[in-house]
Amino acid sequence: MEIIIGLLIIAIGAFCQSSCYVPINKIKQWSWESYWLVQGVFAWLVFPLLGALLAVPEGHCLTEVYAEDPAATLWTVFFGVLWGIGGLTFGLSMRYLGVALGQSIALGTCAGLGTILTPVFTGKTGDLTMPVIIGVVVTLAGIAVIGVAGNMKAQSLSEEEKKKAVKDFNFTKGIIVALLAGFMSACFSIGLGFGENLNFGSATDPMFRTLPATFLVTLGGFITNMVYCFYQNRKNSTWSDYGKTSLYVNNIIFCALAGLLWYSQFFGLSLGKGFLTDSPVLLTFSWCILMALNVTFSNVWGIILKEWKGCSSKTITVLVAGIFVLIISSFLPQLLK
Repeated sequence: MEIIIGLLIIAIGAFCQSSCYVPINKIKQWSWESYWLVQGVFAWLVFPLLGALLAVPEGHCLTEVYAEDPAATLWTVFFGVLWGIGGLTFGLSMRYLGVALGQSIALGTCAGLGTILTPVFTGKTGDLTMPVIIGVVVTLAGIAVIGVAGNMKAQSLSEEEKKKAVKDFNFTKGIIVALLAGFMSACFSIGLGFGENLNFGSATDPMFRTLPATFLVTLGGFITNMVYCFYQNRKNSTWSDYGKTSLYVNNIIFCALAGLLWYSQFFGLSLGKGFLTDSPVLLTFSWCILMALNVTFSNVWGIILKEWKGCSSKTITVLVAGIFVLIISSFLPQLLK
């Protein structure tokens, strides 16, 4: 029963993440770089810090655990900086492919590489058991099926229909950017691996133990994104966005909502893993589960937002088949152990 609860919590977090781009559409008269940075303040600083504080027992402070292992702390932040590059290109993948296909390719790559590379980088290759590897393969197969559906969509729609669904649709450019985004985004999982012991041990509730490391990774990602967004503000002369005080209430509310929804995936991952402690296989595979569910829900949103409108029934069937494979992959390793 605890395993089911853990998977449901991770699924809720994945649903929230897949919904985070909906409030962004409500932001008014701000350039991409301006609203991306402001929502990042909430997504990568405010809410992760609040989450990390939940892992701190009474009478202690968060800096204690970071100071105790400075090497792990620095490595975790470093991989967060690399993950930040993936976050930047991740946004571009959706610009060229849409929410559904863009997230599918990027998160699929991130799921496979994050699950495989984390034990490799942290010296825990023994965690890569056969059920975990099979689960990764099945997840990637589901992503591939969705990719086929995306290619069928690209071939069947006219240029006008493509632009109507996704304004800057470009399949070739989008695939390249999405693969890069997925590769760099896998660094989030590696960062969590390096920061696995950055907590107060038995004094920290198992559900909150990964949250201090999560904050360090997102802190590193914020640094990358802040530098790039300030560069774009200067390049595009969009500093004036921050001076449009009449838009503050609307834009900050929706940026905060987007940030909260985005962070929910990693808060949910931490809580969910607290219920998976009796299943080492699912603990290792939890990153892949989160990414697979992110892809599943992002495609549901893609259908709701009519990004697949005009496609043939055959294309939709292939898409649904890919989603079904991803759902199966989420609990397959538990059945195989």
